[in-house]
Amino acid sequence: MILSDKTILKMLQDKTLRIEPLSEEQIQPASVDIRLGNTFSIVDDTPSGVITLENEIKYKTITTDTFLIMPGQFVLATTMEYIELPDNLTAFVEGRSSLGRMGLFIQNAGWVDPGFKGEITLELYNANKCAIELKAGRRVGQLVFAGMDESALNPYNGKYQGQKGATGSRVFKDVENR
Repeated sequence: MILSDKTILKMLQDKTLRIEPLSEEQIQPASVDIRLGNTFSIVDDTPSGVITLENEIKYKTITTDTFLIMPGQFVLATTMEYIELPDNLTAFVEGRSSLGRMGLFIQNAGWVDPGFKGEITLELYNANKCAIELKAGRRVGQLVFAGMDESALNPYNGKYQGQKGATGSRVFKDVENR
């Protein structure tokens, strides 16, 4: 079931759900607005020009309040908000339609597991023919929360737990690569 603003507010007050920093204006009828942070990462060029799933990927990371995403460019960004989900709650990350209509695709794996703690890394892609200026602090999406029928048996405690900033892929740590 999707949580209402009333339930979200109660969970925030009870501290069973943590979102920081957060202002009341971010709480919508069935979601919480998330804002763009100030950390951006771009995949660093490799000598071979090939990225593999088995090797660590290098990134160029910058901290800035304004970032120009060029046409056809892919960049990782982060949310301002640090979240902590209880073991019986999951969240969906949805990009803002207003930004999608500009050609800015905002994605993350689309799913935040119960038990996750950290800032959310966003995958941004500019599908427009023009550059798009991004500013830290602007609303870029929303979290939609769904309650689970019971607490997770194995809440999230994976390779992105506690992440801060635009965090690159850690696929090289997957069990298949060991």
